[in-house]
Amino acid sequence: MFKFKRTLLILLTALILSACSSAYYSAMEKVGIHKRDIMVDRVVDAKESQQEAQEQFKSALEEMTALINFDGGDLEEQYNVIQEQYEDSKEAAELVSSRIEKIEDVSDALFEEWQDEIEQISSSNLKRQSSTKLKETERRYRTLIKSMRKAESKMAPVLSALKDNSLFLKHNLNAKAIGALQGEMVSIEKDVGTLIKDMNAAIEQSQKFIDMLEK
Repeated sequence: MFKFKRTLLILLTALILSACSSAYYSAMEKVGIHKRDIMVDRVVDAKESQQEAQEQFKSALEEMTALINFDGGDLEEQYNVIQEQYEDSKEAAELVSSRIEKIEDVSDALFEEWQDEIEQISSSNLKRQSSTKLKETERRYRTLIKSMRKAESKMAPVLSALKDNSLFLKHNLNAKAIGALQGEMVSIEKDVGTLIKDMNAAIEQSQKFIDMLEK
């Protein structure tokens, strides 16, 4: 019974959110801002959040490197820096995920509207051209989202490592703790490197998609 109620609640929440989105898109269209425009804006926003996340994770790595090279001073202060880097990185990651979800939301509405409008075209030639354009846009969109989600998934292991190191340092504010963390750095550097690479690919795909929609 509980499982059924939980499923029903999820479905109702999804319906409410969908209704809110539909109302928003309708209101924007009345003032001349169409779903295509909203999609471009959201891809731009997602691209910017990915660039910001890149810089944040680089900053976190730099602070971890500084910690490993720690040669005296207030370890508690250093812990506070690492904890702040973790919180900032987590916030940046959440923003990236949120903006990807917003792209997915408007894309569903845009492609559904596009298909409905194609069915209203009486000219077979124009209908064919519009269908071809829709399919190409959907194909490029799927490539974009796949690239974004791939980069997004690479943030999790870095966040996990930052959290682990922050908590470990909190529990062991001494020189031995620094030595123990040194072994983690190779893995963190590798994960951040992979994250930066995949985010660059997603950012590139974002720009290509934006250029295509604005033609």
